[in-house]
Amino acid sequence: MDLPYAVAFTLALVAAYLVGSLSFAVIVSRLMGLADPRSYGSHNPGATNVLRSGKRSAAVLTLALDVLKGYLPVLAVLVWGPAWGLGAGAAAWVGVAAFVGHVWPVFFRFEGGKGVATAAGVLFALNPLLGVATLASWAIVAFFLRYVSLASIVAALFAPFYQLLIWGPGFAVLPIALMSLLLVWRHEPNIRKLLAGTESRLGQRAMPPPATPGGTGGAHGGHRRKSR
Repeated sequence: MDLPYAVAFTLALVAAYLVGSLSFAVIVSRLMGLADPRSYGSHNPGATNVLRSGKRSAAVLTLALDVLKGYLPVLAVLVWGPAWGLGAGAAAWVGVAAFVGHVWPVFFRFEGGKGVATAAGVLFALNPLLGVATLASWAIVAFFLRYVSLASIVAALFAPFYQLLIWGPGFAVLPIALMSLLLVWRHEPNIRKLLAGTESRLGQRAMPPPATPGGTGGAHGGHRRKSR
């Protein structure tokens, strides 16, 4: 059955958004009996905040799953999309949909994370070399300055410029630039903390509330206190 391009593209966008809406920081924390990451630290459901719980394996698993939910939808379109008329340009926008799902997840009251790992997955699927260049920028800043937020902001700003300067203008520039702008905007509270000298450094542990027997400690009401 042949689907019209518009229908196939819309279905791909919706599917990617739903995959992106799986907040693995919350899901993994619940499965491991940890406090809800929205209830401590930066209140951000992401791997960096899960690391503050002291459970490194939970943070690593969260990071891997967040990367995959950006990587796999784009890869799926690149591999199977041509049969439905979907090319690399469509794949880039499908990556944006997955990123938006992470930031505003429909399954978690639209209270999501900042999207760094998911955006990285999108970049690696679209252009592995661009992903490596962006990750290298992140790693250099994180290693020397120990601020994950600053490293993420720098990497986000560099990504579209790498694309333009090395690979030239093309289908990926606008989607990548949009993700970068959203990512920087989501770090606005971190930017203010960096300027004030109160931003947490990499590996700094927060004291989460004790997890309940069901593994959702602090989830009732605590997850709504987000840093501003």
